[in-house]
This record gives sequence, C-alpha cells and structure tokens, in this order.
Amino acid sequence: MQLNDGQTAESRGEGARSDQSTPPPPARPTGTADVRSPAREPMVRERAASPPAAQGRESRLWFDGELHDATKLQATLGTHALHYGSGVFEGIRAYATRDGAAVFRLPEHLERMRKGCELLGMDFDVAEATAAVLQTLRANRLGDAYIRPLAWYGDGGFGLDVTGRSHHLMVATSATNLHLNGNRTRVSVSQWRRNPASSLPPLKLCGGYVNSILAKREVRLRGYDEAMFVDDDGYAVECTGANLFLVRDGGITAVEHRDALPGITRDTLVRITGADSRPVSMEELLDADEVFACGTAAEVAPIAEIDGRRFDANSPLTREIAAVYAATVRGESSWSGRWLTKA
Repeated sequence: MQLNDGQTAESRGEGARSDQSTPPPPARPTGTADVRSPAREPMVRERAASPPAAQGRESRLWFDGELHDATKLQATLGTHALHYGSGVFEGIRAYATRDGAAVFRLPEHLERMRKGCELLGMDFDVAEATAAVLQTLRANRLGDAYIRPLAWYGDGGFGLDVTGRSHHLMVATSATNLHLNGNRTRVSVSQWRRNPASSLPPLKLCGGYVNSILAKREVRLRGYDEAMFVDDDGYAVECTGANLFLVRDGGITAVEHRDALPGITRDTLVRITGADSRPVSMEELLDADEVFACGTAAEVAPIAEIDGRRFDANSPLTREIAAVYAATVRGESSWSGRWLTKA
C-alpha cells in the first residue's frame, strides 16, 4: 500500500495557513445568560480543566464575546441544556508545529457545528467561532491542545419549545488527552444500538451522546476499553466516539454507515490512504488482519481485539498510517498546508 502524497495544484506548500489577520470576535449580547458571576442566584459550578503547570496561571475560557477566568464562570440550575441536552459541541485539536500552534481542519469542524446549531434553531457565526477558538488558544499559550466549542440554550423555564430562548457560545481548551490513550484497545460489541439517523442526525448534539455513555459504561463493566455499535442487520457502525477502519491483505477499508458520525479524521485518512469506503459486516470486520479506530481525540488507535478475536499485535499498516497522520497534523506533510490554521 502506498499512501497518497497529497500533491495537487490546490494544496502544494508546507506549513499552516495564517489567520493572524482575523479580527477579535464581537461581543455577544448576554441577555439572560446562564453563565454569569458568582453573585447571582443558586448555580452549578462549571469545572474547567486544570491548566498545564507550565502556564502558572488560570485557564481562560471564551464566553459570548469575552475571555474569562474559567473558574469564575457558573451555570444556573435552570439552564435548558442541563435538563434537555439542547446543545451542540465539537472536539478540535491544535498541534505544536515548527511555525507555532496550528488548529487541524478548523473550518470543517465549525461547519459541522453550524449544521447542528441550525438543526436546533440556534444562530451560529462561523467567523465569530473561528476567531474565538484562535483567541482562546493564544490566551492559554497552548501548543498541543484539545479545543471544545459549545453552543447551548440557556435559561427560560422548563419545556421542550426552544423558540425565543437565549443561546450562548463558549470555547474552552485543555492540554491534550488522547481518547483510548493511544494504546491497542480491547473492544466489545454493545447491546445498545446506535441512534438511528432517521431519529437523531449523526452530528455532535449533546443529548445524543447519552447513547455513547450507556454503551461505554456497559462494556467497561465487562472489562473492555471501548464499545462498538452494530446494527440489527449485523453491520458495524462505529465506536462510542471514533470511526472504524479495517486492513485486509494490504487493502484499507473505511467502515461506512448511515448512523455513524461523518468523522473529520475519517475523511482525512480516506484522502491520505485512498481507502475504500463502504458498509462492512461484522463477519468481514472480524476476518480482517488489522482494525483501527480514528477520531480527533483518538487520532489513529490500533484495536487489539473485538470480543476475544485478536488482531495482528504489530499492526504494521495501522502504525504506518498513524505516522503519516501525525506528520500531517504537525505540518510535516504535503497535505498539511490545506488543513492547518495558524493560531
């Protein structure tokens, strides 16, 4: 297998796109915001990730147009998203490159978030969110970082009708923690089915992730690291927060399913490797030489076994793909120029 080198007329050039000219985001009207100062009514404390020791300062969080000390923001008990999961989020990564911190595929992440907000009836300004992400990353002086933008409905009483409710946007960052810990992962098929796309579109809607929590909890209680969803017809869907690939006789296949999140890391790897993308039965998946999961937080994670079926301990092609992906996100590949936004 030969990985694509990514050289096209559109994409030649190394390094990250510069967004230094991005203006600071405009202030957003707070209205009856559900994140406010501690002097107000009874509240639930929003806990921020501890800042890296090297910073020696409070982590900063962007909320509705301004940066704040993360530990000084609180959410009221009446927050609609707290009760009904009425929010949309993204998981985005920044990497330390030779040219400084850069965010990987930021436009694609924020466009997916815009689609989720549109579905819930929330305004979402991609330009504002872009500026907020970059401003927060700079304020926290992070190179390698996990970035969490979140849009949600705030106060306004109980009930499912969100018409006219206040909604808000925040961006938080933390030092990177790999989902699945970057190790060879032991996976088990969950008894739970993935949310069907006909009932809940495969976007990063907050309430939808209860489905993943149930599956993860189930298999962890059985001693496994991660859960996999399989549909009623015996086709693989995805893991709780990662897409799936298989390797067979040197060929690479991306598992495709209507109920799976259209992963941005998955798309990256399909482009880099030229992988075939199609539905895959569990029978075919278990007959593979190698299986791996991928996602923004997981990156490229080899799967050691699925319910006792063990795969190649060396995972040679998976490790090659992981190395190419690592070079790409750190600005060391011919693919990097099109996908990195300089912080």
